Amino acid sequence: MTSGQPIRVGVIGAGANTRLRHIPGLQAIDGVEVVAVCNRSEESGRAVADQFGIGRVETDPEAIFADAAIDAVSIGTWPYRHREYTVRALEAGKHVLCEARMAMDATEAREMLNASKAHPDLVAQIVPAPFDLKSWRTVQRLVREDLLGEIREVHVTLLNGSSLNAEAPLHWRERTDYSGMNTMMSGILIEVVSRWLGPTRRVLADARTFIDSRIDAQTGQATGIDVPDSLGVLAELENGARASYRVSTVLHAAPQQNGISVYGSKGTLHWLIGDRMSFANLGEEAAPLAPDPGTEGEWRVEQDFVDSIREGAPVVLTNFEDGLHYMRVTEAIYRSRTEGRAVDLSEV
Repeated sequence: MTSGQPIRVGVIGAGANTRLRHIPGLQAIDGVEVVAVCNRSEESGRAVADQFGIGRVETDPEAIFADAAIDAVSIGTWPYRHREYTVRALEAGKHVLCEARMAMDATEAREMLNASKAHPDLVAQIVPAPFDLKSWRTVQRLVREDLLGEIREVHVTLLNGSSLNAEAPLHWRERTDYSGMNTMMSGILIEVVSRWLGPTRRVLADARTFIDSRIDAQTGQATGIDVPDSLGVLAELENGARASYRVSTVLHAAPQQNGISVYGSKGTLHWLIGDRMSFANLGEEAAPLAPDPGTEGEWRVEQDFVDSIREGAPVVLTNFEDGLHYMRVTEAIYRSRTEGRAVDLSEV
């Protein structure tokens, strides 16, 4: 597709991030038109269409897949539909921008990757973890130039009290039928660590669900929860580093600053949520580290998607290969915590 050709996009599942980011981002690009929205109900779809000036509302995704005038699909549903809609869109000859997390489990993610490989002329992109958009290239350079030395330990921390209110209604992230094996925000952290330091080899996980029931706002009934709200993982990366993850949403006044610390034989990197970094050479105190000049990224997911369609630019953030890896780690963690054993990624 040439740069002058219009791109017509259909949206399936206009969730919060789709309304906040994807629809406005796509509409801001010259020659891109969001022509249809398909939501769970006519009413909710119409509300989105009215908000963004979209002319067409559907309730059946098949109407979007079957429309030859639609070039690309933005899938903003919860993970339980990602595999089905991604595969169907690719088979229908449409480019795909799929919301994260990639899928319910590694099997679904692998099916999505295989479908994209069967249609190499189509762009297949997952919405990336947005935490490190300013800094990831700089971190990769530190690793590539051996400024950290041998990576020995990686400490990953994301602690908060977002689930402390037991009276809050059931959230889709607390439902395995919607979220699959994904657990809190661990998948985003896994994606970031993988982007910086490469693949994971092995995991050992333990978890607990402290708030084990909430009221489903749709039914008014108490519903059991088996998605953990406290998770600990010990992992081994393929580069030999030991990684530890602490993720919890039930901690009051947690003292730690959330982020990722990378400890090497030559230096230490501290990265904090908010995309701020500090670095210390061995024997020195940590000092603030700015992103390398010209590498400080920002949110441009929709523009990247369109550039890949129009110019053939490779998908970097995030391609289906990388998505499959973080889903393999996610499933390995699930198996480990439910089966009570260490799990090698070769099993998943």
